[in-house]
Amino acid sequence: MNNWKSSKAKQVLKALEKIGWRVKRQTGSHKVLEREGDEDYIFAFHEGVEIGSVMLSKIAKKTGLKPEDL
Repeated sequence: MNNWKSSKAKQVLKALEKIGWRVKRQTGSHKVLEREGDEDYIFAFHEGVEIGSVMLSKIAKKTGLKPEDL
């Protein structure tokens, strides 16, 4: 079991922005995020979608997001 609780995509995106990610460009619901020193990350969720704990864990591995950031 992991430490993640499901969260709305809007809240996750806000947390990513808080830790230094910014939207580089957007096409539909696909946002390309960038941060100095990291590879771009594609965040492909509609704002109202609930993101489950397993997917949050995968996002965290690529972005450095932590449960306390949400």
